[in-house]
Amino acid sequence: MIFFDWLIANIGTIVVGVVVLAVVALVIVLMARDKKQGKSSCGNSCASCPMAGKCHPAKPDQE
Repeated sequence: MIFFDWLIANIGTIVVGVVVLAVVALVIVLMARDKKQGKSSCGNSCASCPMAGKCHPAKPDQE
């Protein structure tokens, strides 16, 4: 009976925790899927990035 009292007293916190955990898990799964497909998570605005040539190596010019 003590467990059920504790559960009822904390049900809001438990629900919010489960929702936050589900969102974090979804973000991790989507990031892993994007990485497998070769997509970048940086947004591809390399002009302002100090590591511009490191994560996206220059492609040879095609003539």
